Amino acid sequence: MKFPYHLIELTHTLDETSPSWEENCGFSSSLILDYADCTSEASFRVQHLTMPAGMGTHMDAPSHCCPDGLSIDQIPLDKLAAPCVVIDVSQKAHELYSVTPQDIADFEKKHGLIQPNSFVIIKTGWSRFWDNPFQYRNNHNFPSVSAETATLLVSRGIVGLGIDTLSPDRLDDGYPVHRILLNSGRYIVENIANSEQLPPTGSFVMAFPLKIKQATEAPMRLIGLLP
Repeated sequence: MKFPYHLIELTHTLDETSPSWEENCGFSSSLILDYADCTSEASFRVQHLTMPAGMGTHMDAPSHCCPDGLSIDQIPLDKLAAPCVVIDVSQKAHELYSVTPQDIADFEKKHGLIQPNSFVIIKTGWSRFWDNPFQYRNNHNFPSVSAETATLLVSRGIVGLGIDTLSPDRLDDGYPVHRILLNSGRYIVENIANSEQLPPTGSFVMAFPLKIKQATEAPMRLIGLLP
C-alpha cells in the first residue's frame, strides 16, 4: 500500500555551524568508536552529541516558562499531529516586523477562520538566512509576532505556533508570545524550514520532539503532510 501523503521536510539539519540563540552554536558531534577500531565481525561508528535542548528546529513546551505547565514528555500525541495553517507575511516582513492581528484578519478573509486544533506556521522568509548564522541571528533582530496576535491565535484554539526564525519574540520585548501561548497550554516550534512548500491550508504536520522526561525544550523532527 502506498503512503497517502507527500512528505515535506520542515526540519533544519544540525551541525557545528547551525545558528542558535547564543553567539556560539553549542552543538558538537564526536566519535566514541569508529569502524576501524572494532574488533568484532560487525563494525560500528558510535557518536556522542552535545547540544542545548533548544537547538535547531525544536519545541518549547508549556513548562518552558510556566512552572505548572506540561513538559515535553507530557504533551498528548493528539496535539502533535494537527491540521496546518501557513500565514505568509514574507512579502512585508523585515528584521523589525511584528505579525499583527490585521495579518490574521487578512488571511482569514481569504482562507476562512483558523479552525480549533490547528498548528499555525508564520512564514516570514527568514529561513533563507539559515546558512548564514550571523545574518540569521542578526543580534536578535528578526521578524516576530505581536502579543495581540498571540492572544488572537489562542482564542482560535490552536494547538501550537511555529515560525521560521529563532523565536516569535525578540530579546527586548519581554517574551509576551511565549508567556501567552505557553501559559495557555500551547507549544511553540522555532526555526522551521521549507514552510514555502506548504499551502495556506489543507496540509497536516507531525511535530514530534525527543521524548525527554521533564524537558522544557527538545529538538524535533517536524514533517509536513500533503494529501
